[in-house]
Amino acid sequence: MDIGAKIRKLRKTSGLTLEELASRSELTKGFLSQLERNLTSPSISTLEDVLEALGTNLAEFFQEERDEQIVFSQEDFFVDEQEEYTIKWIVPNAQKNMMEPILLDLKPKGHSYEISNHDGQEFGYVLKGVIRIEFENKTSVVVHAHETFYIEGSLSHRIVNVNKGEAQLLWVSTPPVF
Repeated sequence: MDIGAKIRKLRKTSGLTLEELASRSELTKGFLSQLERNLTSPSISTLEDVLEALGTNLAEFFQEERDEQIVFSQEDFFVDEQEEYTIKWIVPNAQKNMMEPILLDLKPKGHSYEISNHDGQEFGYVLKGVIRIEFENKTSVVVHAHETFYIEGSLSHRIVNVNKGEAQLLWVSTPPVF
């Protein structure tokens, strides 16, 4: 980590001159200039003073910024092939997010595993085929290709392919349950 550059960026983001930061942190303008150019290293105590003057703290300052991946390709997918279905996790590590999308391919007459009841919601878009959502209370709904479903997670359920051909759907859960 380039401590000096990060301090300079914070100072400029805060709209402060070196002189103003020096006054707030009770350090000299020359020392702060050397610090920003990595010509000197601060003690922990001095760094805390500078960061406090910049409105932050050690924990926030040293927290690594993540490069958030926005676009995912097939090379990023994680695939789980089972006898009756194939799940493609199309956003890696989505369980850390608010929602989790998957592509579910169901073999002819195949079915997903049972999704236990949860405090979330699920959305699905049937890309190919016809599916039936079977709920634990013995009710069910049929969804055709190019139709969507939106359900509460309060009842355990599973997805069944009712056709002789393959079925495919995009299935999104919030919070992640897959």
